Amino acid sequence: MTIRALLVDDVDDVRRLVRTALRFHGGFEVVAEARDGAEAVRLAEDHHPDVVVLDLGLPDLAGREVLSQIRALSPTSKVVVYSGHDADDAWVRAHVEGYVLKDDELEYLVDLLASVGSRATRQSVLELPRALTSAALARRFVTATLTDWSLTPLIDPALLVASELAANAVTHADSAFRIQLSLTQHTLRIDVIDFGGGTPEPQSTTSADEHGRGLLLIDALTAAWGIEDGPGSGKLVWAELTLPDQHVERQSS
Repeated sequence: MTIRALLVDDVDDVRRLVRTALRFHGGFEVVAEARDGAEAVRLAEDHHPDVVVLDLGLPDLAGREVLSQIRALSPTSKVVVYSGHDADDAWVRAHVEGYVLKDDELEYLVDLLASVGSRATRQSVLELPRALTSAALARRFVTATLTDWSLTPLIDPALLVASELAANAVTHADSAFRIQLSLTQHTLRIDVIDFGGGTPEPQSTTSADEHGRGLLLIDALTAAWGIEDGPGSGKLVWAELTLPDQHVERQSS
């Protein structure tokens, strides 16, 4: 498997060194390079790379902003920070797969990228309009994709999760949205990215308020779920379903 990489650094020589090291290692394809944060975000959305090598000291956008936008627009990309200084930022470290200093051996960076990039991911994406019919289109997309991936046992719970997240995007965010299905070794991840504000807060099981009750269903059905900042005033809502044992064994064989 070829690991597709996006290199983000405002110094041309740094990108050249990393590009050369990846070429000599083999198994990598550098699909794009960015000199600033805005370009990095755009290229991440265009290419959905397997790995992003990210310098946090970019001239236009703060490191957190670049990282959060890349996470929202390409959630399955693995991000490894390659920085000239050791930032004491717990949020950044919690949202990346690795943090390498430029003083370290370049071989260490390449080995880390090979490790995190080898966690193969299948991905399918659909853009949907701000319309009541979008929830039904999202359900068809989930059914077709999971059938193609031989994951029919997960269709029913995935449909319930996708329906709730799609309805939240249209009803509460009043927004068009993107639904993305990602298959890793152990989980099916469902991402819904919208571009508007507003989201229901989870309610307790005894609450009479209907808003947010769907999130209780998601909590019960999934192994994990969460809400993160998305592009502009939007958000990324994600949920993960555990794969059936036989599918995990088939992928590992």
